[in-house]
Amino acid sequence: MSLQKEINRRKTFGIISHPDAGKTTLTEKLLLFGGAIQEAGAVKSNKIKKGATSDFMEIERQRGISVATSVLAFEYEGIKINILDTPGHKDFAEDTFRTLTAVDSVIVVIDVAKGVEEQTEKLVEVCRMRNIPMIVFINKMDREGKDAFELLDEIEQKLGLRTTPLSFPIGMGYDFKGIYNVWEKNVNLFSGDSRKNIEETIEVDDISSEMLDELIGSTAAKTLREELELVHEVYPDFDREEYLSSKLQPVFFGSALNNFGVRELLDCFIEIAPKPQPKNSDTRLVKPEEKDFSGFVFKIHANMDPKHRDRLAFVKIVSGTFERNTNYLHVRNGKKMKFSSPNAFFAEKKQIVDISYPGDIVGLHDTGSFKIGDTLTEGEEMKYKGIPSFSPEHFKYINNADPLKSKQLEKGIDQLMDEGVAQLFTLELNGRKVIGTVGALQFEVIQYRLEHEYGAICRYENLNVHKACWVEAKDPKSDEFKDFKRVKSKFLAKDKRGQLVFFADSAFTLQMTQSKYPNVKLHFVSEFEKTTKK
Repeated sequence: MSLQKEINRRKTFGIISHPDAGKTTLTEKLLLFGGAIQEAGAVKSNKIKKGATSDFMEIERQRGISVATSVLAFEYEGIKINILDTPGHKDFAEDTFRTLTAVDSVIVVIDVAKGVEEQTEKLVEVCRMRNIPMIVFINKMDREGKDAFELLDEIEQKLGLRTTPLSFPIGMGYDFKGIYNVWEKNVNLFSGDSRKNIEETIEVDDISSEMLDELIGSTAAKTLREELELVHEVYPDFDREEYLSSKLQPVFFGSALNNFGVRELLDCFIEIAPKPQPKNSDTRLVKPEEKDFSGFVFKIHANMDPKHRDRLAFVKIVSGTFERNTNYLHVRNGKKMKFSSPNAFFAEKKQIVDISYPGDIVGLHDTGSFKIGDTLTEGEEMKYKGIPSFSPEHFKYINNADPLKSKQLEKGIDQLMDEGVAQLFTLELNGRKVIGTVGALQFEVIQYRLEHEYGAICRYENLNVHKACWVEAKDPKSDEFKDFKRVKSKFLAKDKRGQLVFFADSAFTLQMTQSKYPNVKLHFVSEFEKTTKK
């Protein structure tokens, strides 16, 4: 099969939302259509032994939230779909931002009762910055919530999107009757039975026909006709070009838990979503059709299997084909490497693949040579851009609680930091280790994983830091920089890459420092390192 053909049949997308809007449940249901899971386990109830297939870390199962991004793939109607299910919880936002560098389009899930929430706003902003095409899925229609038009307005105002409904709900909550599919012009009646795998649809070509009254009752039919008329007048018609250039966002309604409205979403998705897209590297724009392989690591996951200490580096393939046992160049350290067992994913089931194409995600066994953001090529020297480290907002000293286990603790911290769970800083003054995270929940995750995966016990001690900034000196030999280092020596640390970091204890200190030392630049994102280091 030609490379072009393989590229055309692939779609790689991420699912984003505020916690609890139903991302993981939607992911499960999509897999159900791909025939990938026999019965989907809802995240909520603990009574069922079968937890959601895509939450596979112990701590995720206990809390019913997704902590790490998981990669799932399935085939549907001849299309190969790769889903990246991201954590919605804001403490794990960094993982989500990184994942967004590896997707070609996004599905935004919104809870009908809560509407647009803050986490959704932040994530959608990132997608808009990168011009990623988005489809909106309004979930939980079988519960009481906001009016459909009110929600559409809210999405337009808060998220700044231009929407066009491609399906429309008939009633809601208690009198939720079903969905009218604008895209395919048919009605899907809601039975409220989640055990039925796939609902049947009834074609209604003309919404003024009496058949509609018979199906849903005359009051509901009358309301639906009025609402659809409004939809046609108020909202723009769907235009694929506008959707692909991220200027128009189609909206679907449904209930993922009851597997309702999901098929409509999927059918429309495979028709309109973009195939793998070109990506910018530091030297040129790389197109998927090129025959030479290139890809980048966007995530590292340690200990996927508690029985083995293994680390997997997740690589998104941008161009060419990735083959087993072939030598590829690891650009950052200039070494050639080959991989005998690259994995393709299906939640907990991994399979070894011989050949992967652009848009696919491969898991490579890693012994510590990869960092997030690394580029692999067939020999070309280039780096993919755009995987930042954000300035952490919570800081604690990390202390060893069991002196006999200091080696395990160091190894554990080292591996978890490579995974990008948090960032490690070492104080210049006394070499104490400080962990910085984007959210407070991460400290718990680190402590839990250190104990359960490495057998090391750590304690935290509070540290009052407002922000950590990466320091860039215009002239490292200048007196001003030396003075800065002398006066601020208590607040300076090095990150894992050995870059200098300044801890400011308040916004005021930050301001004062910047005005006192105008030639010392302070950055909130470590991306700027690309200019200083080759």
